[in-house]
Amino acid sequence: MTNSRMYRDGALVDQGFPPTEVGDRLAADDRVVIWLDICKPTENDLKLLADELGMHQLAVEDVVQQAQRAKLDRYDTHLFLNTYMVRLDAAGGLTDNEVSAFIKPRALVTVRYNDRFDIREVLARWDETVELSGHGIAFLLYGLLDTLIDGHFSAVQQLDATLERVQAAMFKDGGAAGGGARDGDASQAGTMDRNEVQRRIFLARRDLVRLRQVTLPMREVVNALMRPTMHTVDQTMLPYYQDLYDHVLRVIEWSDSLRDLNTTMLETNLMLQNNQLNLIVKQVTAWAAVIAVPTAVTGFFGQNLAFPWRHTPAEFIVSLVVTFGLAIALYVIFHRKTWI
Repeated sequence: MTNSRMYRDGALVDQGFPPTEVGDRLAADDRVVIWLDICKPTENDLKLLADELGMHQLAVEDVVQQAQRAKLDRYDTHLFLNTYMVRLDAAGGLTDNEVSAFIKPRALVTVRYNDRFDIREVLARWDETVELSGHGIAFLLYGLLDTLIDGHFSAVQQLDATLERVQAAMFKDGGAAGGGARDGDASQAGTMDRNEVQRRIFLARRDLVRLRQVTLPMREVVNALMRPTMHTVDQTMLPYYQDLYDHVLRVIEWSDSLRDLNTTMLETNLMLQNNQLNLIVKQVTAWAAVIAVPTAVTGFFGQNLAFPWRHTPAEFIVSLVVTFGLAIALYVIFHRKTWI
């Protein structure tokens, strides 16, 4: 599965041609810039591509092995970029799709390992900024990175919203403790019980760790591309890459703050569970005290085995009044102290 485009002097002149023509087209006209996308390549496909365009063997091995960290490697004839597109699935979990790119002076070759990363998003981004197409590879690379970083930004934004709902669910039944939750958050909390709250907190922690692993190296990737020694980004495109760099920094800072919030929420949830346990123990102890009074009185009057009609009526009435009186008095005292 391949896609291809050819630009000449900033204008789209052809698309959909086979990969075997890339080398010949580049050699025939030094004004053209070509983009080639390969989805689900085999090892032989990559070796043929490397021979066609002169890709370094180590870069091809990185593509074959997959699961590489986000990075930008520099070779004599090209740059090699490895990065990830991240999404939140319907269940709220983070999924990442690896994307690699070979960056030559007049050719950009993207490699996708599956079709879960929709390349049409990148094509739409290029078509939206067609006025920049005259800047060649810098334009194509900007559209690719802008799409990927926007995906990172959207993911951290959705994780933030998820943590807000979990935070509201933590306090929705909290009485005085729940007074800090906003009404809007409480309405979004749904019917999340404590087990679900704890599960969501751990899942969010896992997703934030993975998101940081993906986004943190992108800071150095974008920063390296802006260096004059890379000969990739000209002065006109430099502000656009600076904007990408600012977005990367914002995603990193946002994810770091969410990780701190997630840790605080985990500690708060454990504290709420301990408070609930203490409340239950206090209530059980109070009821045990109330039950102990009738037991002590009836035992003192010898009623633990005997029946009421074996005693005089006065003894029975006195023991009954003392029993219920003390039990009711303890109940009232414990209730005023909110122990029951």
